[in-house]
Amino acid sequence: MEFFCYHRDRAGSLALRRELAEDHWAYMDRYADVLIARGPTFAADGETPTGSVHAVDLPDAAAARAFAFDEPTYQAGVYRDVLLRRWRNLLGRTMWEFPGGRAGGDRYLVLGLGPARATADDLRLPTGADHDELIAFGPLLSDDATTWVGTAALVRAADPDSARAVLAPAPYADVEVHDWEFGGRR
Repeated sequence: MEFFCYHRDRAGSLALRRELAEDHWAYMDRYADVLIARGPTFAADGETPTGSVHAVDLPDAAAARAFAFDEPTYQAGVYRDVLLRRWRNLLGRTMWEFPGGRAGGDRYLVLGLGPARATADDLRLPTGADHDELIAFGPLLSDDATTWVGTAALVRAADPDSARAVLAPAPYADVEVHDWEFGGRR
């Protein structure tokens, strides 16, 4: 089962985040064989972390909750909240298999939080989008995977507006665009 997890940083937690970076990376190393994507999001300055993205393939919801909430920086209070949802990896690849590689171009996390009902278009790759620029893409789903609740995408794009455009013009209740980069040890 695939899950999408977005830990959002608590205000004032940057020093603690930096102090625990090695603990975070060591924890994630334990999941290296099941990670689909990972990496930090940043404030507009491009330097200050604002969150941490992980797409992961785990056996069940209990394992996903353990992954999200046993994470050392979560346990220490770095994060203010966690978005944890079932997810469907429509690209069928990991970020390490992204044809564009780790570097070059701006990268973004795009979260479209959906209305009560999905259309068929919300559950498949966007038409008209440059799929070569999609790093990860898929619907966010209810715990039982029967109800669409939004879309999560990692994308290489020229700017935030171009990144936002990967989502269908569906009536999303809210769309968030965050600067993002490939994660892992530096």
